[in-house]
Amino acid sequence: MRSYLAAALVASGLVAGCSFDSVVGVVDPYRIDIRQGNYVDQEMLSQLRRGMTRDQVRYVLGSPLVVDVFRKDRWDYVYRFRPGRGDVQQRVISLYFDGDVLDRVEGDVAVAQGGETGEAAAVAAQSRSRVVEIPPLEED
Repeated sequence: MRSYLAAALVASGLVAGCSFDSVVGVVDPYRIDIRQGNYVDQEMLSQLRRGMTRDQVRYVLGSPLVVDVFRKDRWDYVYRFRPGRGDVQQRVISLYFDGDVLDRVEGDVAVAQGGETGEAAAVAAQSRSRVVEIPPLEED
């Protein structure tokens, strides 16, 4: 019993001797990446065609994260990525319907051009809203 008490006393003395700042500098906890919402990439957007029904759009992109009760003609796909270390990224894609068919797509997801890297890609990503051109549905 005395040996346990002596060990506890020595351990508490060692811990009390360490400053909090030195412990924080040594201990680097793991932080997980947090992904929320609907991930929509350029490949998925390229499958969309003007004139597609809501069910066809839902098949390609999945169910929308936000369906406005007051505006039935708009679906919003929101994706938020918070890496363990680094800045939070957020993308929003809005689909507009005319009746039951897809009319247009707006959002901040765009494919980078062939030579676009580094600063040019960052500048392109900064513009928040752009219209994504979708071709009309081809009749068989």
